[in-house]
Formats: sequence, structure tokens, C-alpha cells
Amino acid sequence: MTREERPMRRANLSLLALISFVASFAIARVFTTISPDVVLVGNGLHVHHFWFGIIMLAIGGWLGISYSGERIDRLAAVIYGAGGGLIGDEVGLLLTFGNYWTDLTYTILVIFLAFTLTFILFKRYSKAVLSEIQGFTGRKASFYFGVFLVGVSIAFVTSDNFLLATVSAVMAIVACIIIIAYFAQRIGSRHREG
Repeated sequence: MTREERPMRRANLSLLALISFVASFAIARVFTTISPDVVLVGNGLHVHHFWFGIIMLAIGGWLGISYSGERIDRLAAVIYGAGGGLIGDEVGLLLTFGNYWTDLTYTILVIFLAFTLTFILFKRYSKAVLSEIQGFTGRKASFYFGVFLVGVSIAFVTSDNFLLATVSAVMAIVACIIIIAYFAQRIGSRHREG
């Protein structure tokens, strides 16, 4: 296997682990929603499924570290992802000490998925992304930043929270000033050239 093939195979394993994570999370959440009373209790202990997740993480990690081979790597990625999904399903329970249905679980899941997918895409398309960033940071960066800032700040101007609405309005004004300054600079540079 060449050096170029190995990172590509590893990137595929990351995606396989991510798919396994999402599927495991979804299955655990659906099962718990359909049958909330089905629990494993023994000697007064309630064994949550995050314990199975921890065991699966350990097994998947151990397989990935100890053995090398395409089939073992895939198996390790699936086991590791499934274990992470079982833990992720109960992250709200772990952080709130008892509230399985907290919205915190979904918030953390969305943030995790966003960062993971962004990382996977950046790793795969890093040359194209870096080229785009270099083009973006050229002369038009202030314009793009101003448009972004005005778009984000306008979304929060109508908030019921006075402080948030005020900060958003100020940010929108600053963004408009940045955009106007950008166009003023462009017009000024055209007059100097012409």
C-alpha cells in the first residue's frame, strides 16, 4: 500500500465510524422512546447503555491499534462508532445527572456532527478549501465579512432579550459601515486609476 492510499483508506474509516455513530445514536434513541421501561437492573444497579458504549469504544480502539488489515480496520471503525453513539445518546443524562430527555443531548450531537463532518470534508478537500480561503482573504475579505456580519446580526435584532437585540443592532450598523467603506475604497481606487 502506498502512502497516498493509506490516508484515503483512513478517511473512509472515519466516515464509516461516523455512520456507525449516527446509526447507533438513532437506534438507541428510538428504542428508548418506544420502550422506556426496558432497563437492565441487577442487584439494585441500573446499567445504562453508555456502559456498553464504553466497552465498545475500548474494543474498537484496541482492535484498531493492535491489528492491521482492511477487514479488522473496518470492524474496529464500526464498533468504535457504535460505542460512541451509545455514549452520545446518554450525554444529556450524564451531564444533568438524570435527565435523559434534555435538549442538551441534541445540541451536543449537532455540534459534534457539524465539527466532524467539517473535519472530514476539510481533510478530503483541503487543497480546494485552502485555495478558496486564499481567494477570500484577498481584497474582498472586508466585503464578505460585512455581509456575513449583517446577515447574522439581523437574525437576532428582533430578539426579546434587550441586550442581545442591542448588540445585534450595533453589529448590523458596524457591518453596514464595513460594506460602505469597501465600496468607497473601490470607487476611490477606480478614480485614482482612471
